[in-house]
Amino acid sequence: MSAVKVVHMTSAHPALDLRIFQKECRSLARAGLDVTMIGPYAEDETVDQVHIKAIPIETDRLRRMTLNVWRVYREACRSDADLYHFHDFELIAVGLALRAKGKKVIYDIHEDMPRGVLSKHYLPGWTRPALAKIVASVEEFAARRFSALVPVTPSIAERFIPLNEKTVIVHNYPFSQTKPAGTETIRWEKRDMSVVYVGGVTAQRGIREMVEAISLVPASLNAALEIAGNEVPEHCRPQELQRHPGWKRVHHRGVLNQAGVAELLDRVRAGLVIFLPKPNHIEAMPQKLFEYMKAGIPVIASDFPLWRKILEEAGSGILVDPTTPAAIAAAIEYVLTHPKEAEAMGRAGRTAVARHYTWETQGAKLVRLYRDLLDGVPGESAGLSGSQASLPLPS
Repeated sequence: MSAVKVVHMTSAHPALDLRIFQKECRSLARAGLDVTMIGPYAEDETVDQVHIKAIPIETDRLRRMTLNVWRVYREACRSDADLYHFHDFELIAVGLALRAKGKKVIYDIHEDMPRGVLSKHYLPGWTRPALAKIVASVEEFAARRFSALVPVTPSIAERFIPLNEKTVIVHNYPFSQTKPAGTETIRWEKRDMSVVYVGGVTAQRGIREMVEAISLVPASLNAALEIAGNEVPEHCRPQELQRHPGWKRVHHRGVLNQAGVAELLDRVRAGLVIFLPKPNHIEAMPQKLFEYMKAGIPVIASDFPLWRKILEEAGSGILVDPTTPAAIAAAIEYVLTHPKEAEAMGRAGRTAVARHYTWETQGAKLVRLYRDLLDGVPGESAGLSGSQASLPLPS
């Protein structure tokens, strides 16, 4: 019997997205499924047992939300899979159309979309409340009709559990394996006098506050802010930001691959998660928080209730008011001038991740959901049976 065929679909994320491809698709392929990824990519190919069906990489938002949505639907129909799993709000219509054809469909909910709309800088402020209500209504209408929902956090799941009993939280935790065998960790005293931010560079994620904060750290420490992320976007007024005195202490590395990020985390002394208190941030669980902990460095994070609970239970970081650069600077100064305490926080974070926050536990939940939904589908025994469903998940 041939393996069960499943298709993941995205029009807004790169085809090799960390959650979609590296975690979910690879985990399902390791469990014995025939997995295809439809998404923006250069060309069709097979990577780590996952078949990538490429659609064009559109930089224009309107073309992405029209042409690429149509392209995803066309490729999805051609694939004639047993189950479809999509990752973007803009693909809800595709998901509903596939359901109308009798297909099983999962909606993977990466963010709180209605709250996110309230914070979109490119939308006129007066339109946001009405648009947020429309987005919420569309999601709630569709949620009742999908085979299952996979929200990334408990706060998102709260909206959907009453609407669909097959709502399974799959956290975006990091892989448990830390480094390739034989790789040595840089001793704490040999690390750079630097802190790092990894991820999207935006005003809402605190780029201005981080640059201001690094300028306030005493010059005698020779402190630097490492940034691994996109170029400063126009809404952040890049020329103005780069004229700020703090920018002289910034090393902007651009977007790094996983190996580059790992190397960077291995030589700094803290990781920053300075999200501003926007509606879609308060209950978020950004992957970078757990990646910093896994890397064994202290986390300097916004003092949100959920983040406070995670970091205080682990003993792995310092909480700050994200709107106050002086408070962020004080936390940076502390970790740079208290190496023993900082190293201890890093060790505590690494232990907490190993015990509570690993992707392997989440990948197993996803495989169980697939087994449940695919019960009775021809070919199931070749796709998700016995030992295959418990194969080691990707590292």
